[in-house]
Amino acid sequence: MTNILLINPNTTKSITDLVLKTAKGFASKGTRLRALTGSFGPRYIASRAGYAIASHAALDAYANDRGPKDAVVLACFGDPGLAALKEVSPVPVVGMADASILQACAMGNRFSIVTGGERWKSMLEEFVANHGLSSRLASVRTVAPTGADIARDPKAAMELLAQGCSACVKDGADVVILGGAGLAGLAAKLKPMVDAPLLDGVACAISMAEGLALQKLAKATNGALAKPGAVDSIKLSRGLSKLLQSP
Repeated sequence: MTNILLINPNTTKSITDLVLKTAKGFASKGTRLRALTGSFGPRYIASRAGYAIASHAALDAYANDRGPKDAVVLACFGDPGLAALKEVSPVPVVGMADASILQACAMGNRFSIVTGGERWKSMLEEFVANHGLSSRLASVRTVAPTGADIARDPKAAMELLAQGCSACVKDGADVVILGGAGLAGLAAKLKPMVDAPLLDGVACAISMAEGLALQKLAKATNGALAKPGAVDSIKLSRGLSKLLQSP
């Protein structure tokens, strides 16, 4: 049995439920999934300020969890707090955006991302650039409804999303990623409307997390993502304070 913990640093539980339901549809039979929702911060991350707060919320959720886990999925496209989670976790941590762009590169020469919320365009362009993959990025296209809006009423956004995905094909994308926890599960529904492969961020993250968990990889003891030494802190949750203090 493989245990995977999903952390949604958005504070909207219905988004967590959507991600968990979608993940169960893609997970293997021998995988057990649990999901946590951020205990503080924005209802849905749609800005740099929200992203910064979500990084703390993701780390806090991980630190206060006591359940079994062989891998962790950061269930928020854009992956707030991913590097910090990799630093403190003894098991593999996979981000939705990280997994999606890597799998998109495996499928085609160039990829695009479609998501909800206008501010995500520049944020995701920077995310891809930080991975050294700007030359592989055909475009980032956003629709006006945020991911939270789309999750509440996906039918109302289907035509907009289909138009965005089709525009990405004209931009030169071989593969299009549907980015955002609020868009979980929509790639399959949009498939007949778009002339390109569509990747679901949740599916990408789950498949990568399962593969890494099965390898039972050792935690790095040296280098950039080795666990740091004890960190003195104030006014953090008990679990996070304890995690940072432990060697």
